[in-house]
Amino acid sequence: MATEKNATETTPDAGNSRKRKVMLTGLTLLVILGGLGVWGWHEVYGRWSESTDDAYVNGNVVEITPLVTGTVVSIGADDGDLVHEGQVLLNFDPSDAEVGLQSAEANLAKTVRQVRGLYSNVDGMKAQVAEQKSAVQKAQENFTRRKNLAAGGAISQEELSHARDDLTSAQSALSNAEHQLNTSSALVDDTVVSNHPDVKAAAAQLRQAYLANARTTLIAPVTGYVAKRTVQLGQRVQPGTALMAVIPLDQLWIDANFKETQLRDMRIGQPVDIEADLYGSAVKYSGTIDSLGAGTGSAFALLPAQNATGNWIKIVQRVPVRIHINAEELAKHPLRVGLSTQVEVNLHDQSGPVLAQQPPQKASFSTNVYAEQLAQADAVITRLIHENSATAAKTAQR
Repeated sequence: MATEKNATETTPDAGNSRKRKVMLTGLTLLVILGGLGVWGWHEVYGRWSESTDDAYVNGNVVEITPLVTGTVVSIGADDGDLVHEGQVLLNFDPSDAEVGLQSAEANLAKTVRQVRGLYSNVDGMKAQVAEQKSAVQKAQENFTRRKNLAAGGAISQEELSHARDDLTSAQSALSNAEHQLNTSSALVDDTVVSNHPDVKAAAAQLRQAYLANARTTLIAPVTGYVAKRTVQLGQRVQPGTALMAVIPLDQLWIDANFKETQLRDMRIGQPVDIEADLYGSAVKYSGTIDSLGAGTGSAFALLPAQNATGNWIKIVQRVPVRIHINAEELAKHPLRVGLSTQVEVNLHDQSGPVLAQQPPQKASFSTNVYAEQLAQADAVITRLIHENSATAAKTAQR
């Protein structure tokens, strides 16, 4: 009876022990499977991607600053307005600039006429030289004839002396005329009216006055949206004062700050998945790495850390990585400068360089709106030179 009782009492303990073993075995298998899953995820996906949420939208902030002093008389755009390249943003009072332009135009016209006078002087001096050469030839013949007559005693020595004096006087007059011709010719040699130094100097003054007048109107150098308007109507502004900014929202990129430990396998050209906090996970952008920063953010800070002084604590540094955003996706879902994003870089393709290998072949950003102002100034100069060069021909036709 005692043996049966003991067997009955130990049976529940044996069952619990088996349950514990099964549970421990199952837990061990789960841990192993979990570890294998983590290892598999890392090998297949984890080690081939790097991500960060320390990433922000950036872009060109084109400051609108005047090149001349002026008083604001009109403001053509306000914060948030869309402006196109070449559109008028601000106007200054143009009175002083217009007076200066009129004075420069008059000066160019006068200079062209004066230069035309120099060419006329050369023609007149050439005629005088030709006349003096005839006079010298005539005096020479007269002197030779009288010299032969004096040798035979037909005329007196006094008359021969007068002929010699006339020849000498004619030769002196010829020499003087030739000297004046050389002087006049030196002022116009190898030139025409349009490229004469005096005309070019007057044209340069007109060009400067024209640009000063044109710059009383501030235009948008690029197409974009107005931001940071600080200028007010009637304000007197000086050159270089920031009045407003134009931001082209079709030229945005992302500056993602990755930890230095994440950069080992990053290469230029690798694809990037982008998610903006503005739209959430519903909108995905694609992009590529444009460049990896040449230094850490702290290295370019206004007050860089001085690790050689005081107590030192190692801090993982971050390096800015510039990411290009797909233009078509950006057009469908516009972003703004400064918005927060999350980026994930695909590291599978490591064929690209770590640093750029070639310098830029053309300007990354450019505008031609100011070149048009200079072209208009050149057109005015050409017209004034033509009008004042043709005056003599018009007078002759009348």
